[in-house]
Amino acid sequence: MTLSAKSDLSTGNLTHASYLLRSGQLNFLFSAPYSPSIAAANQLSPASTAAVPTFDRSACLAFLASHGLGVRAIAIEVEDAAAAFSASVAHGARPSSPPIPLDDRAVIAEVQLYGDVVLRYVSFKSCNSSPNPNPEFLPGFEPVEESASFPLDYGLRRLDHAVGNVPELAPMVEYVKKFTGFHEFAEFTAEDVGTTESGLNSLVLASNDERWTLREMRRRSSVGGFQFMPSPPPPTYYRNLKNRAGDVLTDEQIKECEELGILVDRDDQGTLLQIFTKPVGDRPTLFIEIIQRVGCILKDDEGKAYQKGGCGGFGKGNFSELFKSIEEYEKTLEVKQITEPATA
Repeated sequence: MTLSAKSDLSTGNLTHASYLLRSGQLNFLFSAPYSPSIAAANQLSPASTAAVPTFDRSACLAFLASHGLGVRAIAIEVEDAAAAFSASVAHGARPSSPPIPLDDRAVIAEVQLYGDVVLRYVSFKSCNSSPNPNPEFLPGFEPVEESASFPLDYGLRRLDHAVGNVPELAPMVEYVKKFTGFHEFAEFTAEDVGTTESGLNSLVLASNDERWTLREMRRRSSVGGFQFMPSPPPPTYYRNLKNRAGDVLTDEQIKECEELGILVDRDDQGTLLQIFTKPVGDRPTLFIEIIQRVGCILKDDEGKAYQKGGCGGFGKGNFSELFKSIEEYEKTLEVKQITEPATA
């Protein structure tokens, strides 16, 4: 992904440093707080120069202490952030931040999603809210020269679905459904995706464009929790793959999947290719799933081709192998017990 924009001391932001990575329509914004003494030295309030006005230093540090590197805000672009916020709150969403205009060019608003995570609505003031008329992202951000980044493109194009782990599934599902209008799309149970040590219940909520997966964890390992790992499955997995997906993937493609450790699953409509990164931080709290969906090409009313959402499913047939990899990885994180020599 390319480093596309920044907001930090060099742009006049004395509150937080934020750097935007972009690939296609996918944006990752990484942020960290500055010491409030920097703003105080310039006789400014701590939040007066923030490019993201909802950024709070104390909340950021508390989130980091609790979760490690993780996703605190999931942002979606809407036609009218204020209207989206009002409609969400009217249908039961808990408000986090009311609509805030940004230099008369954009508006952001936030509602609570699950746990400490918020859903951020962003809209841009123009005749057509899409594509983004402000390529540098938001007011307060400045573009980064290409020479300062790595101009690599691995084909990542958009967010397919976002996953959140919650302690109780049913109440959270009803909460999200109520204020988003999403419907239940797919469901996995511990019997489908568990092992002898851990498992989960998982429910996918969907609209026509976005999908959320909420997972209720059953934590039985000594570390607690789990994240998916890219450990290759046993050779038998790929020997059986020809029977499961040989009509979609060629022998050469199956061999390439095995060499790269790519997992393959399918439903009655299409095929899913998936692989999971290792945790990107020092704790297993954030990982990225890279997927490709094959099939399910339809045409809209204007005759334009598009791919049906959720084509190929969400890897239900791969979860058991993934859980084994997770458990093996978690064991490497266990604190080593050092035996002190006995003293007289």
